[in-house]
Amino acid sequence: ERLDDTMHIIAQGTERIKVLDWKQQEPYLRALVRILPEPRIVDPEEVEAAKRNVQAMIQQALALLPGVPPEVRVAILGSVEPVRLAYFLGSILNLGVEQEQKMLEAETADELLHLAHVYLARELEIIQLRSKITSEAQSEMDKAQRDYVLRQQMKAIQKELGEDESGERVEAEMLRERLASADLPDEVRQEAERELKRLERLPAAAPDYHVIRSYLDYVLELPWRKSSEDKLDLIEARKILDEDHYGLEDVKERILEFLAVIKLRPDTKSPILCFVGPPGVGKTSLGRSIARALGRQFERLSLGGMRDEAELRGHRRTYIGSMPGRIIQSIRRAGVNNFVLMLDEIDKLGNDFRGDPASALLEILDPQQNNTFRDHYLDLPFDLSKVFFIATANQMGPIPPPLRDRMEVINLAGYSDPEKLQISRRYLIPRQISENGLNESQLKIEDDAIELIAARYTREAGVRQLERNIGSIARKVALKIAQGQGESVTVTAGDIKDYLGAPRFYPEQARKELPAGVATGMAWTEMGGEVLFIEATLLPGGKGLTITGQLGEVMQESARAAQSYLWSHAAEFGISAEMFRDYGVHLHVPAAAIPKDGPSAGVSITAALASLYTGRRVRPDTAMTGEITLSGLVFPVGGIKEKVLAAHRAGIRRIILPLRNEADVEEIPEDVRKELQIVFISRINEVVNVALEMLVANPPPPIATGRDQAAYQPDSEAAAVRPV
Repeated sequence: ERLDDTMHIIAQGTERIKVLDWKQQEPYLRALVRILPEPRIVDPEEVEAAKRNVQAMIQQALALLPGVPPEVRVAILGSVEPVRLAYFLGSILNLGVEQEQKMLEAETADELLHLAHVYLARELEIIQLRSKITSEAQSEMDKAQRDYVLRQQMKAIQKELGEDESGERVEAEMLRERLASADLPDEVRQEAERELKRLERLPAAAPDYHVIRSYLDYVLELPWRKSSEDKLDLIEARKILDEDHYGLEDVKERILEFLAVIKLRPDTKSPILCFVGPPGVGKTSLGRSIARALGRQFERLSLGGMRDEAELRGHRRTYIGSMPGRIIQSIRRAGVNNFVLMLDEIDKLGNDFRGDPASALLEILDPQQNNTFRDHYLDLPFDLSKVFFIATANQMGPIPPPLRDRMEVINLAGYSDPEKLQISRRYLIPRQISENGLNESQLKIEDDAIELIAARYTREAGVRQLERNIGSIARKVALKIAQGQGESVTVTAGDIKDYLGAPRFYPEQARKELPAGVATGMAWTEMGGEVLFIEATLLPGGKGLTITGQLGEVMQESARAAQSYLWSHAAEFGISAEMFRDYGVHLHVPAAAIPKDGPSAGVSITAALASLYTGRRVRPDTAMTGEITLSGLVFPVGGIKEKVLAAHRAGIRRIILPLRNEADVEEIPEDVRKELQIVFISRINEVVNVALEMLVANPPPPIATGRDQAAYQPDSEAAAVRPV
């Protein structure tokens, strides 16, 4: 038959043959064959039963194949010959050559029908499985088509009702698209999908709709796995730190160490630093410089006055107006999970019935726990271990010990006068010139003017007030230039009064001469170091020790301990015992309006009382600090750098320190150390030897007996005097 120039040939087998010998291969096959008889029927009843089983299976297959032509159905089901039925099935089933050969080689009808039954059963199983797959796929397609049709109908209904098509359903679709493209941890993704399904079921007017909407916004906007790339150029980092801050070598060295560790081990956890120092020494600005050196985002969180721990951990969503805590909010603003977060004024945290924020910080600042930090609002674990935390404080005392233990404390001492001069030259003056619309040629401030401002117009360890005064001068110069009163101004020390008015402070200065009973001490305050004078006088007929000057309990106890020690060792120091019985002592510390406390005044109080009882004056060029005990020992104290700098500013060039504070002297700037003679002591009797003059200038009444004076022989070699 020819169809479209194509020859179609239909061949039908009529006999089974067995090849006995091949006679020819080309151009066609020729062979000697033997015609085989049809498979014989051994048991007619068994053959009939097998035929019916095969026909039943054929009906099942035809029910699953609706596209089978009717003539094929009639040919299969109408066949009465078992052998012909089996051969016909073999021709239409998808059998392999080996399986077809087995059917042709079957000698009996029973064997032939058995093979047909096996092959048909396998084909029926395949047809059923294919039908199931097709049905499931069709069902899914029908559901998708149905959902699409329903959505289109819903949009049409909303359009007819005049409702906005970009309503809550569009918002849900947008959220789903954002969720699909977001890089989220598995737990976060599961929770977000669950909340999104809740949102899709709620109308826009439902109270929970906007709560869930805001929650999903926060979850999708947080940088769960987004990190910025660190700058690992140590030379460039050092350059940036030096550009922004003068000195502070310890801090800079620590930051460079951290950069080196990151370079060698990128997965290291960020350190938790705490900068402790007076106001204005550059703690906050140093945090910004660290972020710039690392190439990271910087966020600042002020903790001063915070009393509610929910401000850090967030509020649970069951509350109206709930929000995430300040930590999560900072992460959202930063946009990355490895930024620099400054916790400012951590020593000024409060607490009340709403909770203790300092306790909440225990988890946040613990590298072993903060990798699974759970904000109450999110209730999902967020990894804070990549955040570089930097805390700042003016003093360590108010910080709870467990919180203090989690931080690496770096002390930032106050600046010396030479350091303030350099900072003014490099940073403060150029910045104020720029901020006030001037240029370097229009304003010059001499060094002596800066030194005068620092000494008489500010009283601080930092440079904040110094910069304000420089800014005030720059504004006045800008006014002069704007009014045409000149093109440039040079400010000297003699001009400062015209620009800033009368001096505001008259810092304590070393006195040329100290009367008996007066000693120079050193104190530490939040504003830096101070020099104070301890004054004592005898009260004829008085009893005991009178203390004034608003001294705290610890300082009063130091005064009593000093008097008791001198009383018990009166003979050793050449003091008459009658002095303690017949005279009272009034001890006073000037600046009475300012509360004073601490054990570090013990040495200076002892020197003042020893001077009073012996009549030997304390050397006016000497200041001292240290804690004393009744056994005569001198213990170390803190704030050595600030105290020594204050004494140096006051013109004092001889310092007495506890021997165990010898290591702290290295923190004092070298240019200051060169101008000082530092004496280290370990016992109280050494104070008398090195602090008091040998000459008895004001003999105390009554004069000590000869026996008492003979018992006292000063030992000028008792103390370790070391120029530093």
